[in-house]
Amino acid sequence: MEKRPGNKRILLLDMYGVIIKESKGYFIPYTFEHFDRNEHNRLTRAFREEFLFTKAGNGELSSDEFLSLLGYPNPAETMRDYLTNFLTLDQEFLWFAERNYRRYDFVLLSNDVKEWSKYLFELHGLQKYFKESIISGEIRMRKPENRIFDYTIKHLQCISKGIQCISKGIHCIPQECVFVDNSVKNLIAAQEAGINTVLFNRDNEVYSGDIVNNFYELERLLKKYNSF
Repeated sequence: MEKRPGNKRILLLDMYGVIIKESKGYFIPYTFEHFDRNEHNRLTRAFREEFLFTKAGNGELSSDEFLSLLGYPNPAETMRDYLTNFLTLDQEFLWFAERNYRRYDFVLLSNDVKEWSKYLFELHGLQKYFKESIISGEIRMRKPENRIFDYTIKHLQCISKGIQCISKGIHCIPQECVFVDNSVKNLIAAQEAGINTVLFNRDNEVYSGDIVNNFYELERLLKKYNSF
């Protein structure tokens, strides 16, 4: 993983299962817990047949539209309650970020409802650390689709022939990126785009590449990359 002199490596980080401990969120159990049992068949259809959660994560529904369709009377309050009280920020991330956000360009790459991602950023003060956020609900493509990784590289790199750079001056080629995710499927798709990958091992998945179990191990692994 060679690095051009003067360029920072780009650290692509997933939200759920990396920064947030709950690897698949907690929203579906949360919803079933908040409605009477006689509503559960309707909710099952909403998730499995109508794909409402997927549509919200793809930007086809706003958070308010999604939560209203599920039957929540106060969508904004539901969003705040769920994101504030039922998800857990990995406090080690804050330690890691303080030590490393000047060494690397941090970029969030996450499947999420766009309003939820924005709220989590503000709730935990994450905007301090990240140069850019690429969220499925904003760009209408999601991991592990190959096209989201092609989009990420094109979005972050300087376009040639005098066209202005985008994403706050980040210079990007795939080999200078490290993508950290808790899903092997996502990592395999990123590898196909030429991106270096690390499994954040929340779920004990089998993976043949680099694996870390926490942010202390991730920092040590990144130092190994930097020695090349």
